[in-house]
Amino acid sequence: MKNPFRSIRIFFGEIADELKKASWPTWLELRDSTAVVIVACVLLGVFTSVADFSLYQVVDLFTSWVR
Repeated sequence: MKNPFRSIRIFFGEIADELKKASWPTWLELRDSTAVVIVACVLLGVFTSVADFSLYQVVDLFTSWVR
């Protein structure tokens, strides 16, 4: 029977080798990318809020005409 612990050790060893090959961002690149993501999230949130409020008002207007 094959030893499962050997397979796990080989698997994690290969993961470590691949992570060493990866190019990691510098702290400056990481900071800038994080800022871009935060700004994009805020803008998307504002857009979604404005669109939701506007559509709610339009639907409310149409339903008030029907009553």
